[in-house]
Amino acid sequence: MSAMPSTDSQPRLDQHLDDLQEKLPGRYAGWLQKLREPAARWIRIPAGLLLIVGGFLGFLPILGFWMLPLGLLLLAIDVPLLRKPTAWMIERVRRLIGR
Repeated sequence: MSAMPSTDSQPRLDQHLDDLQEKLPGRYAGWLQKLREPAARWIRIPAGLLLIVGGFLGFLPILGFWMLPLGLLLLAIDVPLLRKPTAWMIERVRRLIGR
């Protein structure tokens, strides 16, 4: 397994979020745009924490393991410590699926 890149992770994470936003249908892209605004921090942090908790309960109906990475992604916008691993994880997944 290769080491994590040492470059600044904020621009890389922003680029990944921009790419995701371009691929989402208009309604969801608008939601993502609103969540990325600095004023939405009070929504992002609790939503990210709830998604992570829901991800750990993924064996239950309705909740799923998909919630864990989504929660980490939301928290990475505000928590500098999570930016580098999150950007690295997105890059690895994109390489694995060939995008």
